[in-house]
Amino acid sequence: MKTSYTVIGKYERDEMLPSIEVAKNLARLLDTTVGYLLGEASSSSTFKDPAMLQRLNEINSLPEEDKHCILYTIDSLLQNARTKKAFAHK
Repeated sequence: MKTSYTVIGKYERDEMLPSIEVAKNLARLLDTTVGYLLGEASSSSTFKDPAMLQRLNEINSLPEEDKHCILYTIDSLLQNARTKKAFAHK
């Protein structure tokens, strides 16, 4: 990361916050995302799938009504999958 042990120690002790560039480099070195490092994502691989990110960006760029319909459909499909999974384990 091209930084000193002293600076890394300050990060670890919350005495200093890394810049966004340092956070991005750290995430890259640890093969994760900045969101995961910040505790905003529960899985380190949630946003690493380029095809999934492209889909999410596409959905996000749609008009609100279209976005709402697509997300409603996805929510329904996810609920169906969770239900199947729950009954499969019994």
